[in-house]
Amino acid sequence: MTESGSATTDTEAARRAVEAVWHIESGRLVAGLARITRDVGLAEEMAQDALLAALEQWPVHGIPPHPAGWLMTTAKRRAIDAHRRDETFARKAALVAVDDRAQGAGQSVDSDEALDALDDHIGDDLLRLVFTSCHPALSLESRVALTLKCLAGLSTEEIGRAFLVPETTAAQRIVRAKRTLTERGISFELPSPEQLSERLSSVLQVVYLIFNEGYAATAGDDWVRPELCSEAMRLGRLLATLVPDEPEVHGLLALMELQASRLPARVGPEGEAVLLPDQDRRRWDRLLVRRGLESLTRAEALPGSIGPYTLQAGIAACHARAARAEATDWARIAALYEVLASVWPSPVVELNRAVAVGFSTGPEAGLAVADAAAASGQLARYPHLHSVRGDLLARAGRGEEAAEAFALAAELSRNESERSVFLTRAAYLRGAAGP
Repeated sequence: MTESGSATTDTEAARRAVEAVWHIESGRLVAGLARITRDVGLAEEMAQDALLAALEQWPVHGIPPHPAGWLMTTAKRRAIDAHRRDETFARKAALVAVDDRAQGAGQSVDSDEALDALDDHIGDDLLRLVFTSCHPALSLESRVALTLKCLAGLSTEEIGRAFLVPETTAAQRIVRAKRTLTERGISFELPSPEQLSERLSSVLQVVYLIFNEGYAATAGDDWVRPELCSEAMRLGRLLATLVPDEPEVHGLLALMELQASRLPARVGPEGEAVLLPDQDRRRWDRLLVRRGLESLTRAEALPGSIGPYTLQAGIAACHARAARAEATDWARIAALYEVLASVWPSPVVELNRAVAVGFSTGPEAGLAVADAAAASGQLARYPHLHSVRGDLLARAGRGEEAAEAFALAAELSRNESERSVFLTRAAYLRGAAGP
C-alpha cells in the first residue's frame, strides 16, 4: 500500500472512531457539561467544539486510549479558551475552570479522568438532560429535534433528513428550543414529584413520535426508517435504566421492541411496503419479540394503573404470539382497544378498534365503528381511515365502494410506498368487480 493510501485509511479509521464514540457518548458528554454550565445550549455547543477538535486531531495524532475522557476534557478547556474574554461568560467559565483544576494539574487530554469526576452524577445528569430537552414549554417539533441532537448525537442534517425537512429548518427548531429554555429560565434540574407525571408524559411522547416516524414514515419514498426506530429504542432503554420503577417507561419500550421486531418483514425485496396480514412472520426478529415480552411483563408487574403505552404493547404482544395471521386473538385485541379508548380517547384508537372488531365480529360491525370514528370529522384527511374502510368494505363484499376508499387513501397519503399499496388494492378491486 502506498504511503498516501495508508494515510487515507488511517484518516478514515479515525473519522469512524470519532463518529462511533460521539454516537455513544454525546448524551453523557452534553449532560455532564450541562450540569457544570447549567445551560443545555451552551453545553451542546461545547460538545460540538470537542467533536470538531477530535475530527481534526485524531487522524493526525491517533485515537486516544480514552476517547470519552478526551472529549470531556477538551470540551471544558475549549470553553474556557473561547470565552475567556467574554464578561457575560465569566461566572460559567470560572465554574468550568475550577472543575477542570480539580482533576489535577498537568493531566493529558487523552485521560478519561475527566469523566471520572462525573460518574457519581451521570445518571442524574442524563435524566436532567432528558427532562430538559423534552420540556413541555417547547413545541413538540423542537423537543424532538433537541432530543435527537443532544441525547442521540444526530447532526442537524441527519435530523432534517429523518423528518424530510431542510437542514435549515431542523437547525431553526434546535435554536428556538435553546432560546426558549434560556428566555424562560428553565433550569437544568429534575422535576419535583408533583411535576414528574406531566414531565415524564412529555418525554414518552417525544420518544413515541420518533419511533412512529421510523416505523411508518408519514412522507417520502421510504416505508420505514429503521435508524429512527433504533434511536427511539436506545432512548427507551436509557429511560428504563434511569427510571426503572415507572411502568409506562417499560410499556413504551415493550411496544417499540415488539413493533420493531416486524421491521425485517415490513419491506419486500424491491423496497415495497408489506402490510401485517401479508408479512412472513418467520422474518420477525425473535430476539426483539422476547425482549418486548419481557419489558411488557415488567410493566404489568409494577404497581400502578395500566397506561396507554402498556395497553398498546399488550396489543402488539397478541400479534407477536400468533405464529400465523389467522391465529391472531382479535377478540382480545378488540377488548384491549376498548380499554385504551377509555384511558386515551382518540378517533385513531377507535379506528384501530374498528379493524379488530372487523376481524373478531365481522366487517359490517367493524364498519360501524369506523364510521362512528369518522363522524368526528378529525380523520377526514387521514389516509388510514379510508384504507381501513376499504379493507372492511372489501371483506363485506362491497368491492366498488372498497376501490373508491382505497383510491381516496392513495390520494391523501404522502408516503410513496404506502400510496403504491393503496393504488394496487384499488386496481385489484376494480378488476375483480369486472367491466
